[in-house]
Amino acid sequence: MMATTKQKLPDRDDDGKFVADDDRGLPNFKVLAASVAGGAALGIMAMLGRKAAVQAPTLLAGDWDEALAAEHSAVLKIFDAIEATDERNTTKRTVLLTQLKHALMKHAVEEENVIYARLADDDEASAHRLNEEHGDVKRYLYTLDTTPRESGQWIATVRRFRADIEKHMKEEEQHLFPALKARLTPEENKKLTSAMNREGFKVA
Repeated sequence: MMATTKQKLPDRDDDGKFVADDDRGLPNFKVLAASVAGGAALGIMAMLGRKAAVQAPTLLAGDWDEALAAEHSAVLKIFDAIEATDERNTTKRTVLLTQLKHALMKHAVEEENVIYARLADDDEASAHRLNEEHGDVKRYLYTLDTTPRESGQWIATVRRFRADIEKHMKEEEQHLFPALKARLTPEENKKLTSAMNREGFKVA
């Protein structure tokens, strides 16, 4: 009598469906997909949390003009830190320049997209000039980015930059912003503050 070879039946999953040999040991793709989605959600939450933390000082400072003045003060503190360095502190200068660029970029978005846009309704010439001065800020940042950190030219540019930006800030805080705020109703100022914070949050 010939011996019969017992044929191994395919395994079945929990639902009773056959599982091919090649599928054994592979991860459950539903679990994997859920893990990926969960990781993405955590990443998004972390990003939103970081943005909220960056925008919080502006948000808590009060009305739009007070918030922008608080950002001006924060920028000047970065300048203080930069000017306290010397030619040996090239890494620190690079880190501080990155902080300065980010602070000024967020500030510019808030002002250009909201405040200057509203200012232009009543004082187009001033709004246009302020936007042009923001162009000067970008040129200063480019020069600093492309100049050796250890050179005397680098810190000299920082000092010229600070003098120009302080003049710009002073005009805004003492003349243009108070005049604009006085022309608006409390409700309009509230809406302007909300709009400015929304723009800042986008790039925080």
